[in-house]
Amino acid sequence: MDLSLSDEERARYEWQMWLPGMGEEGQCRLKASSVLVSRVGGLGGLVALELAAAGVGRLILAHGGLLKPSDLNRQLLQSRSGIGRPRIEGIVQRLREFNPDCEVVALPHNASAQNAEDMVSLADVVVDAAPLFEERLALNSAAMRLGRPMVECAMHGMEISVTTFLPGRSGCLACYVPEVPASWKRQFPVFGAVSGTAACFGAVEVIKLLTGLGSGLVGEMLHGDLATMRLRRLSLPKRADCPVCASAKPWSGLTQS
Repeated sequence: MDLSLSDEERARYEWQMWLPGMGEEGQCRLKASSVLVSRVGGLGGLVALELAAAGVGRLILAHGGLLKPSDLNRQLLQSRSGIGRPRIEGIVQRLREFNPDCEVVALPHNASAQNAEDMVSLADVVVDAAPLFEERLALNSAAMRLGRPMVECAMHGMEISVTTFLPGRSGCLACYVPEVPASWKRQFPVFGAVSGTAACFGAVEVIKLLTGLGSGLVGEMLHGDLATMRLRRLSLPKRADCPVCASAKPWSGLTQS
């Protein structure tokens, strides 16, 4: 893969390369990177769209199941004509049309304890946007074992949360959610605008990790209540006895150059 920028790419990304500390070097870092987005629905779909817009070179997208009418209030990569078809088909088509220079790798299944490590091994950074804690904890374990940062994005009702787990520096998801909560339900109230807000924060966290811009939410969670428009940063625990991250492989930076 040619990691230099073409004239067309310079024109596309010109305005973001004006950002101090970004420039062509930062844009080349995005082009050289691979990001796994697990669940590409109302939240993960907008993360993927923003990363494709920013010029991330390779997106690995994991999403199973068929599109339903109830998905369309938030899954903005989809269209009504895709109802009844595999969700991943509409996702891939939309992103390839939007940015043909972004390589899109489709995984037509959701994360599990059996496949999470294979999925995580394909990427420099993981974005977890799954609605089920079984998937989240499986991705978290794989990311810690392989030394990959994981940006955790979530929403419920009018609330959003985003954090970054950095192996070797922060705790992990299992430090404060060691097992699947008994009270958690798969279906919950959601506005597309709320999941999209969480997605934009999550995409910015990924961009910062890949380019070195700014400072991330490592060891902290950004929590937002959009009903009152209040944001706050919360410190997250790092348990010395956590069986998942206590022996995590420290992140050594991007695996590609």
